[in-house]
Amino acid sequence: MPDTFPLVVFDLDGTLAETAGDLMGALNHVLAGDGLPPLPVDQARSLLGAGGRALIRRGFASAGRPLAEERLEGLFAAFLAFYEAHIADHSHLFPGVVASLDRLEAQGYAFAVCTNKMEGTAKRLLEVLGVAGRFRAICGQDTFAVSKPQPGALLDTIALAGGTPERSVMVGDSRTDIDTAKAARVPVVAVDFGYTDRPVQDFAPDRVIGHFDALDEAVADLMARRSPEGTIAFKA
Repeated sequence: MPDTFPLVVFDLDGTLAETAGDLMGALNHVLAGDGLPPLPVDQARSLLGAGGRALIRRGFASAGRPLAEERLEGLFAAFLAFYEAHIADHSHLFPGVVASLDRLEAQGYAFAVCTNKMEGTAKRLLEVLGVAGRFRAICGQDTFAVSKPQPGALLDTIALAGGTPERSVMVGDSRTDIDTAKAARVPVVAVDFGYTDRPVQDFAPDRVIGHFDALDEAVADLMARRSPEGTIAFKA
């Protein structure tokens, strides 16, 4: 599909931005409301990555407190309210993100975000961080009828951005991202500095990078491996 621009689809938390401090702050606000002690930020990498509701469930489990499912939506509303009021107290883009976007854009790439954050929250964070305008689509847990790791979340994000799966690459930091990309048959680059309780290499992404300086080469290599039929050979 020579007339279709290449697209890089990014996860957000732990991939584009270091957000653990603010997310854990919101979780600890919710835990404190139940009389539970705060969890340290260094536990974030084993708790984050599946959205706010999953974070609350995992936080209560880590604190040893059962959580009745009927309470979840109320706790999630409190979590969101606190988080949105403190959305970038500590959050920042990872080193090299903007320079990498600049280089890829100069080569003709477009960008999108597929996250398990709520869409409005994701857009607000990226606006505060100064990069929202770089993305053709910013899609969250509530954008479509499905969310990651369902492949439709990624495929619908690609479609909304005006791209095609055959000319797209996913960039993420967790098993959720890698499983999503594999199910959608889109190659995936994993960063090794994000939020995962196991080394990201364990989940067999197509490439692993330790800094955004290496993203351009990884994406170009995966794009170059497209077959004449327009598909890309990647790890099963």
